[in-house]
Amino acid sequence: MSSSEPILPATQRWRLDLAYDGQGLNGFAYQPEVTTVVGLLRSTLASTLHLADEPHVVGAGRTDAGVHAFAQVVHVDLPRDFFASRGGPDAERLVRGLNRQLRGRVRVLSAYPVDDDFHARFSATWREYRYLVLETTPPALALHEAFSWAVAGPLDLDAMNRASAALVGTHDFRAFCRRPEGTAPGEPLRRRVMGATWERLADTWQMSPERAPAVRFTIRAQSFCHNMVRSLTSTLVAIGQGRLPESTVVERLASHQREYLPAPAPAGGLSLVGVGYGQFAGGPSGFVR
Repeated sequence: MSSSEPILPATQRWRLDLAYDGQGLNGFAYQPEVTTVVGLLRSTLASTLHLADEPHVVGAGRTDAGVHAFAQVVHVDLPRDFFASRGGPDAERLVRGLNRQLRGRVRVLSAYPVDDDFHARFSATWREYRYLVLETTPPALALHEAFSWAVAGPLDLDAMNRASAALVGTHDFRAFCRRPEGTAPGEPLRRRVMGATWERLADTWQMSPERAPAVRFTIRAQSFCHNMVRSLTSTLVAIGQGRLPESTVVERLASHQREYLPAPAPAGGLSLVGVGYGQFAGGPSGFVR
């Protein structure tokens, strides 16, 4: 090797785009004693690439137990020598090998090398979630609870959208978030929301016995705090049912008080549907409007 040739690092950073069914998984983050998205991915990478140790996996954001994803993004540093001995990176073969072992619990949608300065979490400029609500008479079928929340309707979507408009911008979301461990009670939880809207969907698949109409909440923000989307969803549904006034969102953003607000909506209706990056990171992923 010429002395002028650069010495490459021992690892190559890869970006993986994932989808997963949150049922039966104890959330996204690694926990050695239970099954999580990162735990499955780490063990499967180690097995597929015959690694002595499980690699460290970093995600764009954490999802709770039961929450789904159609466009999660992670990065992982993998040994260059594995790919060098096989003629260079082969993303398609890596995806096939991982999906063969993951068996549908987690699905790798794509994989490709990225620059070392790409960071799945810190390079992301936005995340987008959607929450699906069925206007039907509870209790719902277990099938429905896996992907939606059944509530008594009809819901006043105009009122819900007027209340949602107050979320756009940078606010302190203490009233709608579970406080992270190690933070002081009075410490603000500021987040920047870029959009928050409700829309009614036609049940063209007739997925409920009553052919119940469905409504969908879509919210995009730079980042989210714990339980934020589910807490906002339950509050906005209560507004749509007439159990809370439209002014509730504005008042609680100002007061930072959570007392007497509804419990967070169930996890099954929530899905991570997109994470945005700059061009250097391969462009946005997920459903972009």
